[in-house]
Amino acid sequence: MKKPGYYSSGEFARMAGVTLRTIRYYDKQNILKPSLVTEAGARFYTDEDFARLQQILLLKYLGFSLDDIREMTFADADYHFLLNSLNIQLKLVQDRIEKMQLMERAIQDTEEEVRATHTVDWNRMLNLIHLTGMEESLKKQYQNASNISARISLHSLYSQNKQGWFPWIFHQLGLKPKMKVLEIGCGDGALWKSNMQNIPDEVEITLSDVSEGMLRDARRELGGEDQRFIFQAFDCHKLPYESETFDIVIANHVLFYCQDIPKVCREVKRVLKQGGVFVCSTYGNRHMKEVSLLVQEFDNRIVLSADRLYERFGMENGREILEKCFQEVEWRLYEDSLLVTEAEALISYILSCHGNQAQYIGERYTEFRSFVKEKTEDGFYITKEAGIFLCENR
Repeated sequence: MKKPGYYSSGEFARMAGVTLRTIRYYDKQNILKPSLVTEAGARFYTDEDFARLQQILLLKYLGFSLDDIREMTFADADYHFLLNSLNIQLKLVQDRIEKMQLMERAIQDTEEEVRATHTVDWNRMLNLIHLTGMEESLKKQYQNASNISARISLHSLYSQNKQGWFPWIFHQLGLKPKMKVLEIGCGDGALWKSNMQNIPDEVEITLSDVSEGMLRDARRELGGEDQRFIFQAFDCHKLPYESETFDIVIANHVLFYCQDIPKVCREVKRVLKQGGVFVCSTYGNRHMKEVSLLVQEFDNRIVLSADRLYERFGMENGREILEKCFQEVEWRLYEDSLLVTEAEALISYILSCHGNQAQYIGERYTEFRSFVKEKTEDGFYITKEAGIFLCENR
């Protein structure tokens, strides 16, 4: 007998506007499993399964393979997950539209040149080939944006310091009219979006990132017509600017990802004006430690990050690294902690980490969700130990 709120495979397929064969295929491929399988083998789906099916169909429409889709979707339709997913999917669609428009113009230009000259510009053709190979970069961008969104969401929902991380950093900058600012590794521009009303009109802010996709997100978030912002894609190991160009250089949780941190610091010092300030954030070895303990209690094989980033550049060793380039180095701690009262945002954060958690949580996801729900029922405390180094260029 069918339970209330459950749909048979056939009903689910008809409601979704797909074939029963498609639903069965997604089940077989472990992309969309039924919420209930009876002892007789009958398969049933719920309203929540529509959220995951929506993700699958959109990503399939955008050209991703089934293997890609299996990695890019998750088995939870809670509103935290759903809103995050819809937001990222919207950005993905916008990126695909921009890419297709670029491809349209490139094809038209190539066609016009061939008609006019009866020759082929092979450099133009290579650019066109590059545009057609977009799937892997879009997949990577989707995953990176999803991870960043999950991390920001957890902090914004449950931080005990109500000022917020980005407003706090902005306050430390002492930004004034006529200043020139460079942010390396700007991501989606969250620092500036959070402080738009406080940014002076007469400033020049260059936002840079190694990822063109992140820069597109930043441009959309901040408004492409805002003359205060310039967007440039480059590797921060070699800054494409003359010496003594900027009043402020910002690296928000970036340095520990750099292959050669001393080289980046030397480049930052070079492009800073005399009296300019390098503002770089990082965290200490106790930051978010309760999250690692939580997942290891569930399964002691889980490691949320293969790299202890604070060992490369953290609160404990950052001063020593920076003082090789800057004489004046000051540490400022952002006083904060998290008290998480709902499981969903914490689960999303855990799944976003660069570790092996997917390997051990995947097959036990329902069990893990119940485990985290129990832990957060009375509030789950998480230590935060993050802040900024301010380095004056003398």
